Amino acid sequence: MSWLHCMWGVGASLGPYVMGYALSGGQGWNMGYRSIAVLQIALTVILFLSLPLWDGKRRPKEDASQNEKKTKPLSLGEIVRIPGAKEVMAAFFCYCALEQTAGLWASSYLVLYHGLSADTAAGFAGLFFVGITVGRAFSGFLTLRLHDIQMIRLGQGLILSGIIFLAFPLGNMCALLGLILIGLGCAPVYPSIIHSTPEHFGVGKSQAMIGVQMASAYVGTCLMPPVFGLIADHISAALLPLYLLLILALMIFMHEKMLRKVYES
Repeated sequence: MSWLHCMWGVGASLGPYVMGYALSGGQGWNMGYRSIAVLQIALTVILFLSLPLWDGKRRPKEDASQNEKKTKPLSLGEIVRIPGAKEVMAAFFCYCALEQTAGLWASSYLVLYHGLSADTAAGFAGLFFVGITVGRAFSGFLTLRLHDIQMIRLGQGLILSGIIFLAFPLGNMCALLGLILIGLGCAPVYPSIIHSTPEHFGVGKSQAMIGVQMASAYVGTCLMPPVFGLIADHISAALLPLYLLLILALMIFMHEKMLRKVYES
C-alpha cells in the first residue's frame, strides 16, 4: 500500500517537470500536455496487456455469513453507527486537511514570514512532496516490521517534530527541515489508515468504510486550505504552524478514540 501511494508521489512530481521542460524548451504548454497524454496512453496499453496476469487470481474463500454481509449494502446511517466510524472519518478529514494545507501554503508562509524569494520558497515547498514520496518508499519496508497503528503513530510524531521546526524562528534551514519532516510524517498515515480498515471494521464492512473515509478525506482537502487562506488574509500567514498543530492534535485524538471503540466493541 505504501509503495502504491509512493508511485502517486512520483507521478505528481513528474507532471510539473514535464510541463516545465516543455515551457523552458520553447515548445509551449501544448507540447507539455501532449507528452503527458502519450504517457497516459502508454500506461493504458501496459495495463490492458497485463490483464492476463490477473486471470485465476481470486480472494480466499470466506464463510457464508461473511458473504451474506458483503452482498448487503450499508446505508450511510448504518455506516456512521459502526463503532469508531465517525472517529476514523474525522481522523481522515484531519490528515488530508493537514497534508493539503501544508502543501498549498508552505511557499506562501516562507515568503510572507521568512522573507524568502518566491523561487526559493517554491523549491523549499517542493521538498514537502519529496518527503512524502521518499517517506512512502521507506514505509513499504518499515511495514515488514511495524503494524499499521505503529506506522500511523510514527508518522504523527514526525509531523509534530516538523511543525515544531517550522514554527521556531531559527532560520531558513530549520524551516526547510520542518517541511521535510512534515512530508516524511505524512507518508505512512494515509496508506496505513486504508490498510488497517479491514482489521478494524471487518472485511465485510471495509468497502463501505473506505468509501466514507475517502469522502471525508476530500472534504478536508477542499475545505481546510481555503479556511487557512481566510486566516492568512485577515490575521497572519505566520499562524500556519499553529493551524497545522491544531489539526494534528484533533487527528491524534480521533484516531486514538477510534482505536478504543474498535477494541472495546
